[in-house]
Amino acid sequence: MEHTLSFQCLLLISFIFSFYLTATQSSIIPRLSPIGDLTLHDPAALTADDTDTDTGDLKTFYFKQTLDHFNYGPDSYTTFPQRYLINFKYWGGANSSAPIFAYLGEEDPIDGDLNFIGFLDDNAPSFKALIVYIEHRYYGKSVPFGSFEAALKNAKTRGYFNSAQAIADYAAILIHIKKKLRAHYSPVIVIGGSYGGMLASWFRLKYPHVALGALASSAPILYFDNITPSNGYYSVVTRDFREASETCYETILKSWSEIDRVASEPDGHSILSQRFNTCRPLSSSSELKDYLDIMYATAAQYNRPPRYPVNVVCGGIDGATFGSDILSKIYAGVLAYRGNATCKVNGPTNVTETSIGWKWQKCSEMVIPIGRANDTMFEPNPFDLKSFVRNCKMAYGVAPRPHWVTTYYGGHDVKLVLRRFGSNIIFSNGLRDPYSSGGVLDNISDSIVAVSTVNGSHCLDILRAVPSDDPEWLVKQRKKEVEIIKGWISQYYADLDALKVY
Repeated sequence: MEHTLSFQCLLLISFIFSFYLTATQSSIIPRLSPIGDLTLHDPAALTADDTDTDTGDLKTFYFKQTLDHFNYGPDSYTTFPQRYLINFKYWGGANSSAPIFAYLGEEDPIDGDLNFIGFLDDNAPSFKALIVYIEHRYYGKSVPFGSFEAALKNAKTRGYFNSAQAIADYAAILIHIKKKLRAHYSPVIVIGGSYGGMLASWFRLKYPHVALGALASSAPILYFDNITPSNGYYSVVTRDFREASETCYETILKSWSEIDRVASEPDGHSILSQRFNTCRPLSSSSELKDYLDIMYATAAQYNRPPRYPVNVVCGGIDGATFGSDILSKIYAGVLAYRGNATCKVNGPTNVTETSIGWKWQKCSEMVIPIGRANDTMFEPNPFDLKSFVRNCKMAYGVAPRPHWVTTYYGGHDVKLVLRRFGSNIIFSNGLRDPYSSGGVLDNISDSIVAVSTVNGSHCLDILRAVPSDDPEWLVKQRKKEVEIIKGWISQYYADLDALKVY
């Protein structure tokens, strides 16, 4: 009973935050995730199992993790079990200093990554690499204070939930693994996607003695503190749709005012509910517009082969067969995207640890100021930092720190700063990914390099290879990344021999 009530409290926090955010900032974008926001399709897709089951070659372990790496008060020494998994199948062993590929978990239980992230499995055999997956604190089964509910119940327990603690966790686990396996000279390559990609790049900068290099896929490290224009995300979404079809773009552009016009009529909400086959009656036009907003953004962010969702949506809009008016065309796009779902819009919300946890992360340090100006296919809605801070304080009792990411990790003048300081980081991006607008798209130095593809989408390069579907440009992108990593490791082995540190 106590557990149920605690979780209900978390749901209430989530609802309150969503209400305040929607009231002033109706843009609801897909979260940072390499897998994708599956809630429009399969609400249960990202649910972690209740029990550990070693599958195939993966073995599950738990590390006794320190709660607070940066203080020396009594509470800091509290520990919690942090989950990580290892695949020993391909490893060449400690005697040959064979490399270690470590996937740094993002704002998810690690279970979903095991099914979708393929870069490690696909390439470990040629490197004879050990594969490690590490779960992010406060997600899945790596939760302090005994339960997710207890961990997020108040400002004090939530305070240990941040990126600096997370990458310190990763350092502690990787050092532990190397010690246990007597793999002191095995080079570590950290890999991450989206928020996890940011963590991977920051990990290489903060812990160069632990990681030889990092592959940071679709990591928008420059989407903080006004380095990137707030309009960047939606400008890319708009470009994606306009390049797919000018008529589709024009229809979407005109649809917002048409939705409002119909909503203003007597029984307008009822009319819209019927026309869009909503799962429950609409109470305002913003419900429908928010759904369409996130549908278009999700389609662009995860515009992957072979389906290419942007083309699917535009194909529906341009090929509407049951009406030529604007709303009939828009609904045809929804129908094409959603397929055979019983109802199409505003279905049950899937509230998960991730949806609750990421809201906290956005309201503390991950303040990515995404807004919309008047030059996109969406209604203008600029990012309002004052409103965002006020709403976060109302939901959590603490104010966000919008400048902390750039203070702690950097970001301003990144080319000047990292040109002489950092090394061995790949920033990979697909330019059809809206988050690429906040990514590193140019080489910074000989070893901090940008690998981009014109047609790529969010984290596509680190997903499992599908030879029958992967286009040639994606195959080439992955091959280039592998060659760069091979170069790092070869140079490392040469340095080991030259310095005679064995």
